[in-house]
Amino acid sequence: MASQSKVSLSGSEPQIDEIDQHYRDTTSSIRLYFSFDNPRAEILFAGTSQLELQEQLDSVSDENEQLISMNLLSALEAVFRIDYLQRCYKRKKDPLSRVFQQVHRDKGTRASLEDDIFDAWKEHSNAPNQLVSELKSAFKFRHWLAHGRYWTPKLGRKYDYYSIFTLGQTVVSSFPLEGQ
Repeated sequence: MASQSKVSLSGSEPQIDEIDQHYRDTTSSIRLYFSFDNPRAEILFAGTSQLELQEQLDSVSDENEQLISMNLLSALEAVFRIDYLQRCYKRKKDPLSRVFQQVHRDKGTRASLEDDIFDAWKEHSNAPNQLVSELKSAFKFRHWLAHGRYWTPKLGRKYDYYSIFTLGQTVVSSFPLEGQ
């Protein structure tokens, strides 16, 4: 039996639209920095060819995309964990909430996002099964990012910022999530 203490929600979880604005701001900044339009370009990139500058821009842009994708996926995890907790704390009576309450009795806050929470959504709600499957796959990408990217992931598709952002928007607008 898991500990039944309540999680004190911070309210500090990032919102998807805030993360998107951050992505847009950093992308604009990176593009200006790695260009000959940068007022300090002569000093910063002396002796650098246009091709070399483009390669630097591409490298920093790719890293920025991965970091912000990780942030988006973390925000999505927060959305689902808050929903899980809210359904348990409010003792809601719908089938999904009842399953969550049993998981909470067994595992408390240690419920697995993929195996307990996502599977419950797939089996006990009207959430589109394909969307739940896409979420599970995207979280494999997140695990790869979070654990140092040292192996070649088998994800079934390529993920980038836009695919993760679009998935996040679709999920938040499609799922009847508590705490939103």
